[in-house]
Amino acid sequence: MTRRRFYAPPSAFADQTVTLAAEEARHLRDVLRLKAGDEVYVFNGAGREFRCTVSSTARDLAELRIEAEVEPAKPESQLQLNLCVALLKGEKFDLVVQKATELGVSKVVPLITRHADIHLRDKADVAKRVARWQRIALEAAKQSGRAFVPEVTVPVAFDSLLARTSNDLYVMFSERGGGPLSTVNTTQSVTALVGSEGGWSDEEIEQARARDFHIVTLGGRILRAETAAITVTALLQHLFGDLR
Repeated sequence: MTRRRFYAPPSAFADQTVTLAAEEARHLRDVLRLKAGDEVYVFNGAGREFRCTVSSTARDLAELRIEAEVEPAKPESQLQLNLCVALLKGEKFDLVVQKATELGVSKVVPLITRHADIHLRDKADVAKRVARWQRIALEAAKQSGRAFVPEVTVPVAFDSLLARTSNDLYVMFSERGGGPLSTVNTTQSVTALVGSEGGWSDEEIEQARARDFHIVTLGGRILRAETAAITVTALLQHLFGDLR
């Protein structure tokens, strides 16, 4: 039987109980019509999942008894993949967050680049967008069987990303000036950069090259930015992760 899965943050777990709040509780009670004694599964977004029994439901709360910790519905990929994507117009970035989560990405970083398609108005605009993207990541994790919910960070300027490089393998995907993906060595931790519809500026490509980023071009066709981001995630999971 398909698991009836719900999300609760680690802070909602106490002793042998877990509390579902607001939307999750309403979905349990009003949509699935579950009641006391029914079996459900709850994941905490940090990789752990539990088999539970409904104890009680109220308007905006559901109390569950934890029966046992279980293996998540689907295992996590061995690849730690951070996907950095230039800000995109409309619902395009929503689509990237959803599909990248389904494909097993570890983190999504919105990038402010020279040719980014949108400009953020103020802190309130940033907070609203990030909260929306994080909700999309949560729903995609639930649907795809993941017990880990990728973090969607606040937008980061391209220059700041260059200054914060870690020990990850950094790969910039560009429509020009790059080599084939086959030249990238096997690794378990990758930060992948995908530009906007307008692509990367020459200066951004040279800055990345100067920091020893791998510059990769995906064949001869020009892809839309959202298509490129999803394709990159799938290719990297196939080469270094668990997508077969």
